[in-house]
Amino acid sequence: MSDSVMKKLGKVTLIDEHQIKAHLGELVRGPAEETLNQLLDVETDQLWNATRYGRTETRRDTRGKR
Repeated sequence: MSDSVMKKLGKVTLIDEHQIKAHLGELVRGPAEETLNQLLDVETDQLWNATRYGRTETRRDTRGKR
């Protein structure tokens, strides 16, 4: 913006819509990603009937001797 326009605006706050959208995207991305990962973990636990790194007598690991 030119100096004359800035002088006419005085103390008006300028808002950059693109920067606001980018910032909001960053704020939302983290919690959304965390929520989706938790949902996937729960679904995987239910599908395989075991928690992550869970071990039982019948389910020890996948690299053991057969």
